[in-house]
Amino acid sequence: MDLANSRFQPAEMAGLGPDEARLLKLKWAFGFPGANLAAAQPAVAGGRVFVGSAGGQVYSLDAASGCTYWIYKAAAAVRTAISIGPLSAAGAHYAVYFGDLSANAYAVEAATGVLLWKTRVEEDANARITGAPVLYDGRLYVPVSSAEETSAGNPSYPCCRFRGSVAALDARTGRQVWKTYSIPDPPQLRQRKESGVELWGPAGAAIWSAPTLDLERKAIYVGSGNGYSDPPPATSDAVLAIDMETGNMLWSKQLTPNDQWNLSCFSLDRSSCPEQPGQDFDIGSSPILRSLAGGKSLLVVGQKSGIVYGLDPDRGGEIVWQTRVGRGGAVGGVQWGPAADGEAVYVAVSDLASALPEAAGGLHALRLATGEEMWHTPEPKPPCLGRLGCSAAQSAAVTAIPGVVFSGSYDGHLRAFSTADGSILWDFDTAREFPTVNGVKANGGSINGPGPTVAGGMVYVNSGYFLYFGMPGNVLLAFSAEGR
Repeated sequence: MDLANSRFQPAEMAGLGPDEARLLKLKWAFGFPGANLAAAQPAVAGGRVFVGSAGGQVYSLDAASGCTYWIYKAAAAVRTAISIGPLSAAGAHYAVYFGDLSANAYAVEAATGVLLWKTRVEEDANARITGAPVLYDGRLYVPVSSAEETSAGNPSYPCCRFRGSVAALDARTGRQVWKTYSIPDPPQLRQRKESGVELWGPAGAAIWSAPTLDLERKAIYVGSGNGYSDPPPATSDAVLAIDMETGNMLWSKQLTPNDQWNLSCFSLDRSSCPEQPGQDFDIGSSPILRSLAGGKSLLVVGQKSGIVYGLDPDRGGEIVWQTRVGRGGAVGGVQWGPAADGEAVYVAVSDLASALPEAAGGLHALRLATGEEMWHTPEPKPPCLGRLGCSAAQSAAVTAIPGVVFSGSYDGHLRAFSTADGSILWDFDTAREFPTVNGVKANGGSINGPGPTVAGGMVYVNSGYFLYFGMPGNVLLAFSAEGR
């Protein structure tokens, strides 16, 4: 992961290209005990793989063999990617940084797995950290999301009071330097129903993904989710720019207004459903910061609406171009993240709720400067059709290296596509059982959430995702050319 969230790994770090991608074979597999999903992005540094798990264990593994160096047990499930770097500017002491689903941020010694500090960044019971904390110059920038829109499905739940946020922590101590809410105004009690249920608002605008850092403008960019309750927040489904030093909000650009929604909208009593519910069009993936010819910059933003935007960071997020790539929906459109090189942005489509599960995905290459489509590879027909949870949806984040784009699918397949024309170079079915280096019984399933990690001539990917009717699994897979 780079500070611009490009999800692009240059050749010297990737260690492989199109020729090697065609020859990828499984080298080792690692099983997560007692899990039915594997939804944390692996990180690679110093010959080790660092990865979190649904059981709350964070593992340090040998990158070449998968053998375990250490295990740290967090207080809750860890689905964030791991950030690795020095505790201070001196750089003598390295730590791994991550968050859990109880909104705790951690620093753990990289060499030993010993806890250095733990900070809870939000007291709301529904708060969680799903996007990777980002480390830069002695500060850790932590995004805060929530499951409150699900809690609202309980008819007695007082909906809703959570607000998304970004917290800046001192990387050495975990002390909070500043915290900025995505909705500036705190929620107020708006109504008390005859049943006694309280309705609060505004709420929502969770920050699901890793912040993007713009060192030139000293700004942090994040995408926000939908609102949970009335009144409509002006900063939901928006790109927010925050001052790195002070936490002051510099500007916001809302892409879908009036998108208030929670799970009670699916219930019979609709106890806390907003008066005019929206379509749950979160911006769930990180904005991508890219430079264009002539010195201009562009923020590329994918949304669950099925639209990809190019925004101008120098003009308050003014829309430069927009291109529709999918139908969109609550589990549709662009879910967890495109990737971009210097010429194109590569966008996978989810559209998981499509009535035709064999036609739910697809991969698009859009010209970075204009949004014009360069090529489109339709979703391959899932070989698992008829199996519960099988779908062609490509919900997971994609990863690019020179000449190749990797994209995982709900049908369990990980595929490598040519950046030149979208042709499929390599295809591996992860939805099966694997022998593991740690002896844990493990199988793959749907691929959703994190994308593959490519480093040092190897490709690492998690497989298994039981949520949203996906195929469960609990395995981390490592590939290399010819399995060497």
